[in-house]
Amino acid sequence: MADGTRDLLRFATAGSVDDGKSTLVGRLLYDTKSVLADQIESVRRASVDKGLATPDLSLLVDGLRAEREQGITIDVAYRYFSTARREFVLADTPGHVQYTRNTVTGASTAELAVLLVDARHGTVEQTRRHAAVLALLRVPRLVLAVNKIDLVSFDEAVFTAIAKGFTGLAKALGYPEDRIVAIPVSALLGDNVVNTSANTPWYSGPTLIEHLESVPVTSPELDAPLRIPVQYVIRPRTSTHPDYRGYAGQVAAGTVRPGQRVLLLPEGLESTVATVDTADGELAEAGVGRSVTILLADDLDVARGSMIVDAADPPMVTDQLEATLCWLSEKPLRPGARLLLKHGTRTTQAIVSALHDRLDTDNLTFTAPERLKINDIGRVSIRAADPLPVDDYANNRATGAFLLIDPPTGNTLAAGLVGSPLVITELPTLPHRSGP
Repeated sequence: MADGTRDLLRFATAGSVDDGKSTLVGRLLYDTKSVLADQIESVRRASVDKGLATPDLSLLVDGLRAEREQGITIDVAYRYFSTARREFVLADTPGHVQYTRNTVTGASTAELAVLLVDARHGTVEQTRRHAAVLALLRVPRLVLAVNKIDLVSFDEAVFTAIAKGFTGLAKALGYPEDRIVAIPVSALLGDNVVNTSANTPWYSGPTLIEHLESVPVTSPELDAPLRIPVQYVIRPRTSTHPDYRGYAGQVAAGTVRPGQRVLLLPEGLESTVATVDTADGELAEAGVGRSVTILLADDLDVARGSMIVDAADPPMVTDQLEATLCWLSEKPLRPGARLLLKHGTRTTQAIVSALHDRLDTDNLTFTAPERLKINDIGRVSIRAADPLPVDDYANNRATGAFLLIDPPTGNTLAAGLVGSPLVITELPTLPHRSGP
């Protein structure tokens, strides 16, 4: 939310291959009238060419030629749509195992995730993988969409068994039961996606869109302590503002107000916010996502890469990080690697001093690795050249995340999460078949 009041929900979709995720997203867009008439006509023509009697709504979202040809989603795509009650940003993520890194990217800013399963097969290994990634990324809420419920004759017992099994899985990954919702849907026919289905009289809960419209937006950054990475120091030196020194940046967490006591880290300097300035004038307060220029009561020597934080609740400042990495590169990571670490607006040199464990996404256990390969998720120790003001990712996703970068090429190698590892309690028995 740009200022803490705009009603916007960021959510991600995930699911195994052929569980109908693209069709579900297409149905959401189609039934909320969020696509243009020429797009619908294009889909109808393409569907006729494929010999289909009804429009293939997955074509609304599988936009790449390779996706259309293979019939799978291979990249993250962001969809923007709205209803009368709320605006949405949807991160549509791939289902294949080899695109786990894309799921990490899409879910990293989500406040809710919709996880699909096929009613004929229930929870599969890929469901576990995606649920583990979502739990690791601390996505606050999960929706299980039991799709293709029409192919099991709208059987209540089938839905109940799948929902119960998934709830057990999610609770084992740390989700409270009140943050988990299961909905029986048919993306192809539209049952319980936007419109309530007459075929499921035994289901009294909300449709998918009703749940998305009404669920509380619980982004941890909204209520977190103030964090503003300084992007630029503004010194216009004009005749009207000869002593102007403003620290420009985007509010990453919390709220900033004039009169607020703040620290500038890692320098350790303390001051008071004099003015919260914008191109449109001064503000009484600014919340998460708002780009502002902060004027302080004291004239301090601070540069890009510093962070303005709440003096009463600052982050830790350290050059030693215990973190979880999602490795994104074809080139494997080995202990001793010298890389660049980007945290907020600061980039510094770093060494990966140790690899502690790797998450086996097939059975959700941890193993001791010699290296991390592409799509691997593992716990590491990192030593940075400069002290960094960081929060535990579980408490503040904005300042608990960082990137590892290849120094020669500038390519992003890994997404990192500071602090709390994923804790998995006893998992329920996996029903039905294995997924792709």
